[in-house]
Amino acid sequence: MNIFRKKTLESMLDSAKKSHLKKNLKARDIAALGIGAVVGVGIFVATGTGAHMAGPGIIVSFVLAGIVACLCGLCYSELATMFPVSGSTYSYAYIAFGEFIAMIVGWCLTAEYLVACSAVASGWSGTLVGILQNVGINIPHAITASPSKGGILDLPAVLITLSLTYMLYRGVKESSRVNNTIVCVKLFVIVLFLFLGVSHINFVNYKPFAPFGFKGIFAGTASIFFSYIGFDAISTTAEEAENPNRDVPRGLLICLAVVTVLYISVAFVLTGMVPYKEILLQNAVPGALARVGITWGSALVGVGAILGMISTMIAVLYGQTRVFMVMSRDGLIPKAFSKIHEKHDTPYIATAITGIVAALIAGVLPLDIIVEFLSTGTLVSFIVVSLAVIVLRKTMPNFKRKFSCPGVPVLPAITVVCCLVLLSKLKLVTWIGFLIWLSMGIILYFTYGVKHSTLNDLEKNKDSEGIL
Repeated sequence: MNIFRKKTLESMLDSAKKSHLKKNLKARDIAALGIGAVVGVGIFVATGTGAHMAGPGIIVSFVLAGIVACLCGLCYSELATMFPVSGSTYSYAYIAFGEFIAMIVGWCLTAEYLVACSAVASGWSGTLVGILQNVGINIPHAITASPSKGGILDLPAVLITLSLTYMLYRGVKESSRVNNTIVCVKLFVIVLFLFLGVSHINFVNYKPFAPFGFKGIFAGTASIFFSYIGFDAISTTAEEAENPNRDVPRGLLICLAVVTVLYISVAFVLTGMVPYKEILLQNAVPGALARVGITWGSALVGVGAILGMISTMIAVLYGQTRVFMVMSRDGLIPKAFSKIHEKHDTPYIATAITGIVAALIAGVLPLDIIVEFLSTGTLVSFIVVSLAVIVLRKTMPNFKRKFSCPGVPVLPAITVVCCLVLLSKLKLVTWIGFLIWLSMGIILYFTYGVKHSTLNDLEKNKDSEGIL
């Protein structure tokens, strides 16, 4: 039994051709999916959390996080055009490093997408309840909080997750139309915040710029890096893009350019408007406008935050179902996850199970527990992608690359180092939670995946032919 057996490009592309997924996503749809995933909780909430750790230096933190994300984006672009299939990092790891590493990476992506959806749903519920309370509508605490917070079930979080799951079940093109509309509204309210807030900047608030030194800036970078979670979901669209060699790199790089500029701009205006110690942790951006008396702007941005979280959930739910679908096609998880609906052309069982599990997590667990190990799985995936670019340049040197990551192997190596630095800044409890989750994935592989793998079946057939 060879747990490091690798999948060939031919077999992977053959599986993709048999999936019958519709190829109707353009670069703008892919970019909007990424922007929808990235511009959500991070820009409206995490900016305030990071500012308490880094002061106005959170601006630099976002610059550093953006640089790391862009470096990873270049690596993703090369691999996505080489292997235009669903599955993202999981698929790339299967070719570059073999089955066992691919299983680990796929499980890491599950920690990213599935748990991220639950976390955002929980945050969406809290924001919605807060806005309703401000206008005099009070929903019973029992149905808006998890059991550990004194409630019975976070019903709004459950309902929004199940609603978006049904939308994805109906079809990715329909979902992308809704997502594109939401992204436009979200970008409008962010630009509105910048326009309204820039005239209220007090440059005294930028002093001291880095009250906690570089240690605080790096800690801020690690804490807000989850804000970039989701842009890698773009690479899962390759199998449904009209022209993956063109549309995926364009969509990915447009997404990262837009969100990096937005994050830095919002951090600059926010810390200029409000002394960093006084920024509201749970309501940073709308709270800043309310502080200077622009209540209508605060309310409008609050609505934009709710819409922004919806588009984030769409993107991460989409990414998770596609990862499950590909892992199922490879036999590492049950085959039911890769069944495609005859009418809607979507992996309907994977979509339904993903949505139900995410809804349950969001409904019964508090937000602080859900988000403990979000960034870990993402950073591990980024490391694998960067290493895969280096390895495949050696093992597949003659492969025609439609998009080539510049500066190989130096640039991917720098990306790996940056990710390792950020991983070292995470809390011990985060690592404990991640290792427990990883252990579950390893157990699943050795009890199910290793026996049902399609590569295992191929090896058995070859052995039988040899005997004959």
